[in-house]
Formats: sequence, C-alpha cells, structure tokens
Amino acid sequence: MTDKKIDKETGVETTGHNWDGIEELNNPLPRWWLWTLYACIVWAIGYTILYPAWPMISGATPGMLGYSTRANVANDITAHEAKNAALTADLVAADLPTLAPDDPLHRYAVARGASVFRAQCSQCHGSGAAGAKGYPNLLDDDWLWGGDVASIATTIDHGIRNDTDPDARWSQMPAFGDILSREEITSVVAYVGSLSAPAEDPGLADAGATVFSDNCAACHGDNAQGNRDMGAPDLTDAIWLYGGDTATLTETVTKARFGVMPAWGQRLTDADVAAVAVYVHGLGGGE
Repeated sequence: MTDKKIDKETGVETTGHNWDGIEELNNPLPRWWLWTLYACIVWAIGYTILYPAWPMISGATPGMLGYSTRANVANDITAHEAKNAALTADLVAADLPTLAPDDPLHRYAVARGASVFRAQCSQCHGSGAAGAKGYPNLLDDDWLWGGDVASIATTIDHGIRNDTDPDARWSQMPAFGDILSREEITSVVAYVGSLSAPAEDPGLADAGATVFSDNCAACHGDNAQGNRDMGAPDLTDAIWLYGGDTATLTETVTKARFGVMPAWGQRLTDADVAAVAVYVHGLGGGE
C-alpha cells in the first residue's frame, strides 16, 4: 500500500495528481453539499415516478398523479368559453353589419377576432395585416369580392379557389401566353400600366387597348375597374397583388395567377369566423 503524501504547506493529503509541479489536494466536498446532491437525486427519482417524465415510443410515462399541462390548458379554455357562452351565442346570431362600434358585442368580436387573426391569418397577411406579394393587404379599400363585413365573413368562411368547399370564391384568369402573341402581350401590358401611370409608349398602349377590349374587358370591364362578382381586380387603382412593374405584369398576363385561401369555416367556429370578419373590417379598409 502506498504511503499517503501530505502537502507540506497545508498539511492536507494529496491525490497524487501533479501538473507542472502543482499537486492536487484531496479536500473532501462539504457535507452540506453532498446531502443537497443526495436530496436532489431522491427528488428527481420521485418526480419521474409521480409526473410525466420518460419519453416512450408514442408518448411519455404518465406518472402516478396523472398530471397533464395539456389537460390544464384544455380546462382553462373550457372555463373561459363557458364564461363567454352568452356573448358567443349572441355573436353567432348577430347581424354583423348592424353592430355599432360602441356595442359591447362589437368590442368582444374585435378582441376575439384579433386573437384569431394573430393565430390563423397573420402567417399570410402579416401581423399588421399589410399583406405581402400574393397575399392581399387588408388595410386598404381594394377588395376583390367586396369589403363590407358580410362579404368579408363569406370570404373567410368559404375561402378562395380551394377544392374543399363547394361555395368557395372562384375565379380563373387564363394564361394568355397560350392565347396571345408576345407582341400582343407587350402592348396590353403597356395599356394596363398606363391606366394608373403615364404611358412610356403611348402608341404601344393604344394598340394594347384594342387587345384589352377583345380579351380582358369581359372580366375586368370596359373601364378596367374590375368586377367583384367575378373576383376580377380593378386595374386602374395602382394596387397590385403581385406587382405592377412591366416584368411582373407580363408574367401575370402570360402565365396567370391562382392564389388559394383555405375555407376557414371548416377549421374555425362560427363565432370565430364572425369575430375575425369584424376585426378585419375594422382595420381601416372595410367598407
């Protein structure tokens, strides 16, 4: 058995480890620290027995107490819905266009609708509802299908160009690249651009007016101000869903666009649809 080596300076036994002449003292851990460690180990074992802890193939061990944060949240939601049951029923039955801003039901709808919007709609329309390329700005007064609160509710409920709701809003612009020549597309793009800004080439725009009348006016109207019954946008207001520069307009005319909005009535409650319609209508662009 090796004799213990004692450090001359401290009188403490060393471990035998030596680094460049520096030896490690064999000081034991404080008792209070060890007992705290042991207590933590015992507490951890008890926790894993009583509470969900160990991951399994299809879930975690449930624990003997049956505790569940999901169940707690579900209970809180149920309790919250029970407190607002009367308001929710009134909102579903309400004639939305007649709700006055100072009506408590209107304030409830706005508050509820804001929560629904942030959770379900902001991913596409943005947290401030200003939209993005291909996703409409809900703050302006340019509405393809109508901007009154009832029309907004219908759009939210049934969606646009989806294949899950037979009552979805539906429109389809042809891909004119298969119909018109390149020269005709160039001229009609020049004409459409001239409707909201001075024409760079008036002669080209004049030629495009004829192409527009023959191919586009049936949906967008002779005055190019659109048709809400068909979801055809107003081309005179300089508000563009995909962009109004020449290159983007050429792509739109050539290939067409086909944006899809889900039928939220299949995912949200009637109260949620009504609430988010009231909220969107009140953002500033509602009619």
